Amino acid sequence: MTPRYFFPKPYADFAQRLRAPSGFLLLAAFSWLAAPSARSLAIGAPISIAGLLLRGWAAGHLPKNERLAAGGPYAYTRNPLYLGTALVAAGLLMAARQPALAVLFTAAFALVYLPAIELEEQHLRKLFPEYEEYAQRVPRLGFRIPGRASNETFRLGLYRKNEEYKAAAGFVLVVMLLIWKIFVSRF
Repeated sequence: MTPRYFFPKPYADFAQRLRAPSGFLLLAAFSWLAAPSARSLAIGAPISIAGLLLRGWAAGHLPKNERLAAGGPYAYTRNPLYLGTALVAAGLLMAARQPALAVLFTAAFALVYLPAIELEEQHLRKLFPEYEEYAQRVPRLGFRIPGRASNETFRLGLYRKNEEYKAAAGFVLVVMLLIWKIFVSRF
């Protein structure tokens, strides 16, 4: 079965190049517009931490381009890194208390990250013949309960190699920014 793609390849290639620049623009908009409170941060931070944990779990099971990652969180969803990113963003958006930021982040995810997911899937189909069967079993961004548990274990070396600690460091910096904005707003 030939997969159907929503985004034309030229657009997906263009969107792939926009990932880093759009991230910086989103960060600038977030820094400028966020209006956090202690309560909103207390509500949003745990959601973001859950996203970071999902991303970390995924990174510890991802031997990029060596073999198909199908264990750990990849047994439940094909894109746990993107799903984790969406959770991190959702938590931070709750903390920021600005609906305009939610609209902006949703648009960026739809217009930049979804095409990137499609490109990655095309790459994985070429690299790993077993990807097609895997893609039929495991949802792209949703979750499924696998018939049997994966026996793959988390590998800290892969977590480090995939440099996932950078996402955690970035999260800490954004939380520090939000705390600073809460403090400044009191004066």
